[in-house]
Amino acid sequence: MKESTTATFRRLLAGPDVIMAPGAPDPFYARLIAHKGFPAVYMTGAGATAVRLGMPDIGLLTLTEMVDNAARIVDASGLPVIADCDNGYGGPLNVRRAIQSYERAGVAAIHMEDQIIPKRCGHFSGKQLIPAAEMVAKIKAAVDAKSDSDFVVIARTDAIAVEGFDAAMERAAMYEEAGADMLFVEAPTDREQMIKIGSSFDVPHVANLASSRKTPLLPAEELGELGFKLVIYPGVLLLSTIRAALSCLDELKTKRTWGDMEADLPTFDEMLNLMGMEEVQSLEQRYAVTE
Repeated sequence: MKESTTATFRRLLAGPDVIMAPGAPDPFYARLIAHKGFPAVYMTGAGATAVRLGMPDIGLLTLTEMVDNAARIVDASGLPVIADCDNGYGGPLNVRRAIQSYERAGVAAIHMEDQIIPKRCGHFSGKQLIPAAEMVAKIKAAVDAKSDSDFVVIARTDAIAVEGFDAAMERAAMYEEAGADMLFVEAPTDREQMIKIGSSFDVPHVANLASSRKTPLLPAEELGELGFKLVIYPGVLLLSTIRAALSCLDELKTKRTWGDMEADLPTFDEMLNLMGMEEVQSLEQRYAVTE
């Protein structure tokens, strides 16, 4: 019997290695991550908002849209998926529904933050927080809502940028006590803060190496030594395509053809194979009807 992705993620958490999870905004990027042998995928909310709406992450995507995206990423990758759950999409009862929805989608873990509604990307300015006691209630609701004990609830605090580092640490301690499986103290600004985060709690920690560079871009092994277990890279893949796409469009607009770019691009067959075409053709042959 195949191991569930929740059990796989728990096994990875119990293992010796730091878990590197590149961010996938959609199933296409999730397939690329799996193809390169990473152990897990992070579903980035900012990336999902970018590819689905073409807009910044200011809390516009709904629970159902996010869950739909997560389910497609799970199916495409076959890997444990850690999904952005924003602020739980409401109060404790909304959080219960969110957890149950992400579980049905096959997600291995979610992270939920202590921002008001509507939320903002963790590396934007102008964030506002709910009282810590309200977040504690949400975490308790999330933990109670789990039907799979291996499903991981990650509690995130955005307090560093709003209330300061000490307040963020106090909130994280409250969230750990409330039953969070992991902690995510968002946007530490230097190595000293990261050392304190990694050494102050009993549950594992998430490091978010976002493209804003508010947090030092330390190697995964060094982050592991500092006490972090999961490292997410939300925007690196999406960012890697932007200049390439703009350059391609410039070339196409100027030369009115893409022939000169052909040598620098993957072939059509290479793209199809990355998308699983060989498996599709094998299944077509298996189920073909002969006359």
